[in-house]
Amino acid sequence: MAGKDIIMASHRELKRLHIVQKVIEGTVKQVEAGELLWLSDRQIRRILKRVREEGAGGVVHRLRGKPSNRQMPKKIKSKVIAVYRTKYQGFGPTLASEKLLDAEKLSISDETLRKWLIESGDWKKGRKRKAHRQWRERKHHRGEMVQIDGSHHDWFEGRGPECVFMGYIDDATGRVFGRFYGYEGTIPAMDSFKRYIRKYGTPMSVYLDKHTTYKSTAKPSIEEELAGTEPLSEVGRAMKELAVEVIHAHSPQAKGRVERLFKTLQDRLVKEMRLVNIGTIEEANRFLGEFLVKYNQRFAVAPKERVDLHQKVPKGLNLDKILCIRTPRALRNDFTVAHDRKLYQVLDAVRTKKVVVEERINGTMEILYKGRPLKFREILARPGKQQPPVRPFRFKRTPVVPSRSHPWRQYKTLLPDTLKRTAEAIP
Repeated sequence: MAGKDIIMASHRELKRLHIVQKVIEGTVKQVEAGELLWLSDRQIRRILKRVREEGAGGVVHRLRGKPSNRQMPKKIKSKVIAVYRTKYQGFGPTLASEKLLDAEKLSISDETLRKWLIESGDWKKGRKRKAHRQWRERKHHRGEMVQIDGSHHDWFEGRGPECVFMGYIDDATGRVFGRFYGYEGTIPAMDSFKRYIRKYGTPMSVYLDKHTTYKSTAKPSIEEELAGTEPLSEVGRAMKELAVEVIHAHSPQAKGRVERLFKTLQDRLVKEMRLVNIGTIEEANRFLGEFLVKYNQRFAVAPKERVDLHQKVPKGLNLDKILCIRTPRALRNDFTVAHDRKLYQVLDAVRTKKVVVEERINGTMEILYKGRPLKFREILARPGKQQPPVRPFRFKRTPVVPSRSHPWRQYKTLLPDTLKRTAEAIP
């Protein structure tokens, strides 16, 4: 601790003392001192007076070592910490300060709240890792590139089933779009993309990872090898038909914008849904509409260029015909098609061995031949195998073999005597 004769001064105050001493010595005028220290003539005269009366300590601020006149009362500090522990336990200081202002009408800056929570033991300092990737500049236009990914997380904190958040973020503006689904697959990816382009338009390119939903793992066919192309997943095929360039990231860090978005939403969105007790996917999707509007208003940035490169959906374009799952199937001789463990009877007479089954986003299905839909119905019960006719029961007779001593076996020896006696008896 400094003694009575030791003056604690900052570098700025030492510089001010040096100039003031030059003024006292007469080598620098007061006007020049004011220009050097960015102070008015009145302030220079006030400091000169204090230095002449108090010495070097005259340049030190009078409130040094004293409590600030703008500090919060202890009652407010105690109330804020009590409300935080009761209602917002686990909230970060930034999000908690927003909720305190919106819901509790308590205006506390995030840094002040952070300091209070660290002092009370309700929050710990977090150390950020150093960046180890090369920074990539944002795209210059809206719709030039959209990063898409799915986030698997316990979004309802045990109040409901685990689900996936299909997130979209525009690379130029940071504008967010998303929707909850039960799983990450082809149908959720197509449904969310359809909702996105209905709202904003078709982007120029999308940035995806190498999930099997987005990148096919099948081996290329002979035709694809000759053409120098790779097999496409259903999502890749739909993007190609919509003239959207697909870029696959080689690592999560490459699409860091959407990865950081998930980290933020897993903190903010989870806690927001906790406050209103959301526990189903339907409720969460309804809540997302209002939440994302406020989120984009606060965190989205202006692009470098004003031109929006999103393309509006042309009139007459049937998105359901593009955003679907197409599967080639064999048409049997009895005009039946087997698909997804079900059997369908085709009612139209066509001369072909191959048809295409389209599964739509809305759960419907069509069977097509050369792009023309065919009439069909599902066979709910298959006919059983025909049973053979029932024959009457008959006993199986076993032949009786007489023994050697049986009279039947001695008829040859007895026959002459029998004939002789018969002849004598005839008159």
